[in-house]
Amino acid sequence: MRLKIKKTGSFKNSKRYIKLIENASVYDVAINSPITFAPNLSLKEKNKIFLKREDLQPIFSFKNRGAYNKIINLSDSEKKRGVIAASAGNHAQGVASACKKLKIKCTIVMPITTPEIKIKDVKRFGAKIIQHGDDVNTALHEAKSLSKKKKLTFVHPFDDPYTIAG
Repeated sequence: MRLKIKKTGSFKNSKRYIKLIENASVYDVAINSPITFAPNLSLKEKNKIFLKREDLQPIFSFKNRGAYNKIINLSDSEKKRGVIAASAGNHAQGVASACKKLKIKCTIVMPITTPEIKIKDVKRFGAKIIQHGDDVNTALHEAKSLSKKKKLTFVHPFDDPYTIAG
């Protein structure tokens, strides 16, 4: 039996989005991480389990892919003004490492509850850190507010086509 698929107006957008993913410039900063078989987990779950080893990335997370892809695709004027992001960890490191590589000014808003090790990891990439609020949502609101006041490009941790494509 063949399924009939009703085409909607989103088909064109889907094709454009696939192109965005295919053209993502992530391998300037990311490795093509391996997929490995997990024998113990497979045995426990009575299934074949494979792991995508994003823990082998330079910042030990997949977050450098999206951050770099977003930032490399900014206009020259946006790059010149600088970027701002909010995160308590991996996204902050991804944005900061991308900015260091691309020589772009970077501000990261982190909650005051952020562990010191995460703050140090972000500082080593040269980012300016502002600690604000008790949680990531409060830090996000502050980063968005500062982006408008200072005309910085806000790099969202997940809700952006370029971040997702990365």
